[in-house]
Amino acid sequence: MSPVFDCTTPEGRQDGIAKATAGVRQGDLVVLPTDTLYGIGADAFAPDAVQRLLDAKGRGREMPPPVLVADVRTVDGLAIDVPDYARALIKEYWPGPLTLVLKAQPSLMWDLGDTGGTVAVRMPDHEVALELLQAVGPMAVSSANRTGHPASRTVIDAATQLGASVEFYLDGGPVTGGLPSTIVDCTQPEPVILRRGAIDADEILALAAQHLELPADEPDASDDPAPAPEESSSDE
Repeated sequence: MSPVFDCTTPEGRQDGIAKATAGVRQGDLVVLPTDTLYGIGADAFAPDAVQRLLDAKGRGREMPPPVLVADVRTVDGLAIDVPDYARALIKEYWPGPLTLVLKAQPSLMWDLGDTGGTVAVRMPDHEVALELLQAVGPMAVSSANRTGHPASRTVIDAATQLGASVEFYLDGGPVTGGLPSTIVDCTQPEPVILRRGAIDADEILALAAQHLELPADEPDASDDPAPAPEESSSDE
């Protein structure tokens, strides 16, 4: 059985994050609590570790994992052409249960799977997750369950499904969220809800609508100056 660290105590949390950090840096997998569900994570820039994550879940490359970050500023290192409405959503809802699909930086040396040139990014609202992310950097994180099985709300749920395929388990107690993050495609001029979740989709779209980049108006004949009237010999 892989070690389980009680991160509800200061000592267990310090020890667990230190061990998990060292492990992730050498390609190990870790189960960690988030504000929604428990996740299984790997170094986002370690292709072999990401493949192990997919294998542990029984998932193919056609379902690449999201990337969790500890700092909003990391987004511009991972994505390009981030629209204004996406930045507004980040400002309003991060850290929190909102995942944004963005155009990935083409120069990044990573392999998350068949992403189609995109990356799904989220900043979780959980102290244990954020502390690990601050130490490790961006992590590929997916729900800590076998594909097709129930999501894990406790570390025991995750360990029962994933077992020794994960090297470290960080126990933050039962998660209080329970709903997955809402996923929004931000690669288009207007946002598209890909998955409904913890944040109301209509609320997201309403906020985004206030920050859409409208196309420039086409020249309109009605905007042209009116021609000068012809001179007339009659007095009016």
